Amino acid sequence: MVEKLDGERHSNFEVTDFSLLDGVGIGGFLRSSTFTVGGYEWELKIYPDGSCGFSTFVEKSNLRQLMALNGGSITVRCVLTVMKGHQTSEDVHTVLVPLPQSNLHRHFLDMLKGGQGADVTFTVGGQSFLAHRCVLAARSSVFKAELLAGEMNETLVESIKMDDMEPSIFEALLHFIYTDSLPDDRHEYNNRHTQMQHLLVAADRYGIERLMAMCEGQLCRNIKVQTVATTLALAEQHHCVHLKKACLAFLSSRDVRQAIKETDGFKHLVTSCSSVILEIFDKPPPHS
Repeated sequence: MVEKLDGERHSNFEVTDFSLLDGVGIGGFLRSSTFTVGGYEWELKIYPDGSCGFSTFVEKSNLRQLMALNGGSITVRCVLTVMKGHQTSEDVHTVLVPLPQSNLHRHFLDMLKGGQGADVTFTVGGQSFLAHRCVLAARSSVFKAELLAGEMNETLVESIKMDDMEPSIFEALLHFIYTDSLPDDRHEYNNRHTQMQHLLVAADRYGIERLMAMCEGQLCRNIKVQTVATTLALAEQHHCVHLKKACLAFLSSRDVRQAIKETDGFKHLVTSCSSVILEIFDKPPPHS
């Protein structure tokens, strides 16, 4: 450990006719002029009759002996040294450097859109999407098993065809894989809600839990009479506990339960999740 000297001063302060200061009372003091050492301003205070809170003083009897030899005056010699705090010899001054916002996600998105270094192509609904095996594998254990293991890795298949997903959903899936965020699409409510439903299914299929949770959260906040039945069926099929709870809370009203019977989603719910119908209506589902 080293200490760094920041300033030092040697000064003499002369107090004349000290005897005249007797009786000023405890806490009364004589103040010197202000002086500067180490970038700070200082002053010296002398308490003739002492001060509460300070126990160490020069005894007056000793001062009187000194004053008798010096014509009633005393001289106080002050040596003031200002030290900076302890530092290790390896330490440097801490400088606050403003950090720009992280742009890693934008770089990855640019790489996805530009196709630089892409080594796999997906064909979805007649549209082609370039991607990078290592990125997909790092973000999804399912993609890792499909792209980096077995024959597909050895033969470096140039194109993979997907028939069970809409191009817009696969594009949103890739967007999340590369940026860890949902695309900022401005769809009308029905289209946006449907997209979140399909994207949740895709996230579950490829084991992307964060994306699945984000879709679940969006769906929870946008439950309506026309969509609650299909959303509830989705929650049941993909084990979305929070989404199912939100749907059941929405269906707690008898009027709402009656209204959903008129929707197309209710028919889907009856055929795909009859156990949920029992949970809602506490009776067997109606026969077709």
